[in-house]
Amino acid sequence: MTNKKCLVTGGAGFIGGHLVERLIKAGHDVVVVDDESSTANKNFIWRDDTENHKVDICDFEKLEPLFKGVDLVFHLAARSRIQICVQDPADVVKNNSLGTCNVLQAARLNKCKRVMFAGTSSCYGLKNPIPLKEDMPNDCLNPYSVSKSNCEELCKMYTKLFGLETVLFRFFNVYGERQPIAGDYAPVVGLFFRQKENGEDMTVVGDGLQTRDYTHVTDIVEAMFLAGESNNKEIIGELFNLGTGTNHSVMDIVRMTGGGHVHIPERPGEARETLADNTKAKSLLKWNPQVKFEDWIEANRPQ
Repeated sequence: MTNKKCLVTGGAGFIGGHLVERLIKAGHDVVVVDDESSTANKNFIWRDDTENHKVDICDFEKLEPLFKGVDLVFHLAARSRIQICVQDPADVVKNNSLGTCNVLQAARLNKCKRVMFAGTSSCYGLKNPIPLKEDMPNDCLNPYSVSKSNCEELCKMYTKLFGLETVLFRFFNVYGERQPIAGDYAPVVGLFFRQKENGEDMTVVGDGLQTRDYTHVTDIVEAMFLAGESNNKEIIGELFNLGTGTNHSVMDIVRMTGGGHVHIPERPGEARETLADNTKAKSLLKWNPQVKFEDWIEANRPQ
């Protein structure tokens, strides 16, 4: 395997930090771009063995030169908490849509080989029956999913119009080591762990029977890594679900974590259930998720 120069936007964050580790392990040179704007992260991960830049992806003049000599781009930087995005739609549209266009244009101008884009399963919304498949229509319920759907279209357009290779992913609910835990809108696993450690009741939105396909961060990272390494041209411009094909309710997580809980009002703009059909990723990327949610909770829950 030849050494490559890889650029990771959002590379000091939760998923990005794990991806950077994977790329370094494979012997690649890594450029990390992050503006530390995520409100759910308490700590950002900057490594001494990477080239690091604290830059906003919306600032094209500062962003574009960082792509010089880059082979592979992994674009994870985004506004990503649904309820925060509901409160400020203009901010999420600007950061996600304009930021993604800037990343694609910088990659195009610098003749980067391929861009891997981190999208979201929330684009499927409410009207599609589970399991969710990549060819189902979008049903965007909030500014976050609208902006991410637009980013997907930008990626496809850059492939069709400009010949820039792109590979698109829809992440299902990602959890794992160093997961975000700050604020009321942190992802549920990190939030529940923090609340239990602090002796607080876990806050269950609505009846807690809503289900999600929880996917470990190392499995997410491995799929993106495989896409960067793949010589299979069938993946170019294609969308891939990254989920395990199993799901759990919020109340399941309460029971697995152990401890008290309270119910809080339902939130607008969120799907009732998600479950990935991951056949396409298994077939074309030779990807197979390894971590079982129940086993990880059992091994890592606060005592």
